[in-house]
Order: sequence, then C-alpha cells, then structure tokens
Amino acid sequence: MVSAGAAGLAAIDVVVAAAREATGAVGATFMRFDDDGARVVVASGEMSWAMGQPIGGRFLDPGQLEQPWRGSVDRLAPMVAERLLGRGVLAMAGHPVQTPHRSIGAVHLFFGEVDNDVWADLVSVLRVVATTVAQIHNGSQPPVTAAVEEDDRTLFLAVAGHELRTPVTVVKGYASMLADRWESLDEDNRRDAARVLTQRADELARVVDRMLGASVGDGTAGWLVRSVAFDPLEALSRAVGELPAELRRDLHLEFPSSLPLASGDPTVLTPIVTELVNNAIRYTAQLNASIRGDITASVDIQAGADAHTVFIRVCDRGVGIDPTDVEHAFERFWRARGDIDGRGGVGLGLYLVRRLVERQNGWVSLRARDGGGTVAEVRLQRADSPLRPAGPGEA
Repeated sequence: MVSAGAAGLAAIDVVVAAAREATGAVGATFMRFDDDGARVVVASGEMSWAMGQPIGGRFLDPGQLEQPWRGSVDRLAPMVAERLLGRGVLAMAGHPVQTPHRSIGAVHLFFGEVDNDVWADLVSVLRVVATTVAQIHNGSQPPVTAAVEEDDRTLFLAVAGHELRTPVTVVKGYASMLADRWESLDEDNRRDAARVLTQRADELARVVDRMLGASVGDGTAGWLVRSVAFDPLEALSRAVGELPAELRRDLHLEFPSSLPLASGDPTVLTPIVTELVNNAIRYTAQLNASIRGDITASVDIQAGADAHTVFIRVCDRGVGIDPTDVEHAFERFWRARGDIDGRGGVGLGLYLVRRLVERQNGWVSLRARDGGGTVAEVRLQRADSPLRPAGPGEA
C-alpha cells in the first residue's frame, strides 16, 4: 500500500504496523493532536483496542510528548496502566511527530518486557517512523501542485521503507541474540555484536538525516531531490564509505583522478550505490555458490565522464540479465529469474533507483557484461553541459 502511494491514515497504519513487527513490539499506536485534545487514530497488535480512544489532557509527565522517551507503563494514568499490565504490556517508548510548523502527535511502541540495552537503536527506528508519519500527514494537506506532491509522497515512503528493511532486521536479530544468549557468548562475540549494532544504528541515522532533509525540503516545496553542482568523486567515495563492511570488502574501485562537476543531489548517491552494489554482490555470490561452492563476489565500481554526462558503473560477474528483462527489472515488484535462492527482495530496489536518478535529470540502465555478469550504469548531467535541463528548485 505504501509503495503504491496510499495516503492518510491507511498509509500511517502500514508504517506503524511495520515498525511494530520490525522491533518485536506487542503493540503500536499513533496518537494525533486535534484542537480539542488527542485521539488514538492508528493502533495495532495488543493496542488494537485503543483505536479511536480520546486522550484527555496530559497523561504523561510534561514534556514527554515533545522528545523521544521510554519507560514503564505504570507511569501512565492508573486506569490506563492497569489495562496495559493486564494485557502483558510492561513498557512503552514514544517519539513526537512534528512538521516544520507544529507537533501533530506521537507514535508509541509497547513491549512485554523492559530492555534498556536496545534504547539507542530503538530511537533510530522511532525517528524514522515519526518522520515518515509526518511526511504522510503533510502530503494530505492541500498541495502546491497536486501531481508533484503525490509523486513525492509515494517516492518518499517507498525509499524509506526499502532502506529501513535491512538495518532494522539486523538490529532486531542481534539485539535478540544478545538478550537471549548473553551469558553463553564470550567477550569477542559480544563485542562483534555491539559493533554490528553500532554500524546498523549509524545506517539508520543516515537514513533519518536524508529523510528529514527531504521532508523540510532544500529546494522548491514538493521536491524530494534537489539539484546542485557537486563533485561526483567526493560523493561517490562517501557513498562507498557508507556501505556496510560486508559489502565494501568485495569491491574493486576504478576511479579517475578527477571528474567534472555533476548536477543533481549528492546525498541521493548513497541509496543508489547501496542498492546497485547489494544486487551485484548478491547475484554474484549466488552464482558462485551454486557452481563452485564459494561465495566470493568481486564487484567493480567505475566512474568517468563524456562531453555532457558523468557516469557510474557497477559491474559484476553474476548470473547476468536476459536482454528481454533489462526494462522489466525497473518495474515495481518485478523479480529476476536469476534470483537463484529466492532472496532477492520484493522487487522495489531498481524501481526506486530509476526514480531517484531520473529526478536528477539522469538515467540508469542495465546490460550484459562481456564475459558474463551485468553492468548497471547511472548517468548524471554534467553541471557545465549546455544541454542540461533545469532541475528541481532551479530557475
């Protein structure tokens, strides 16, 4: 629903329910502030019963709905606390939902146990959920240009959901492992788990920063992607550096000493490069495992320029792509026939890559690589090209 552009409470319900499932919460709610108070307008799991419940006055300590917080449910009004405790709900965490002009509500996750060790990671998840809910709310307001606003909302939700899936899953898995097996793990394993949690939390924070930047807008209102002149080598190096360590170790970089400035949004290169590299390594590892039994997956990232464009190529030696499928690969929910082990995701990655690249007046393509494998190529306009069209937010 979210990927298809669903708006309003239906889309918020999807986001809140997804956050509950990803974090292992037993319930989740979105409480919206209205002129006459507050009301629970979205609820799932063990909190489904609260749907539509008006909240009179401040049932939390002053200021607790203005910043992230957590605590035992016995901090709530006695009647509410008793009801939650009777359902096995012991703790809750919340985050304000704010637009550039005001606070519109709060999202809450409810848990059957108190676990302070995962709070830092949980804050990252709550921030993303709150930012997404705020974006949906803003999108339901009268748009400046209806078609553009609707398209941005769809793209925002799809990108946020797609980027969050892997780090949230990893955070949940490692947090659960530490909680369940702490005593049986040695010091090295604990440190490794903590390192992975820190890395994934950093990834979530970067996603949040990008989403917050998009929600407040750096250019004309209604545009998710801005257009500026930027150093593509610097942006590409940053994007590669932000890849998870397990992806970076299999990369071979072929960058020139310099490139002309490109036109577009340098921050958007990170999700683009992440998706292309992840695809390349996954399909190469699948092929190697099926043929030779190893999972090495060397991938080349190349960069260059011609008279009017700057290009980035991600080249692999994987299963390859059938020429008849090169356009289908960019369709929403399409999955490759070369997806050997069935773990290729839901088919949104390349769809989102194309949307993001084309928002920068660029384009992306796939083709078979000589000798086997696939080449994914992204081209962005050179900033000094006389053929470059005006981008979002430019005169």
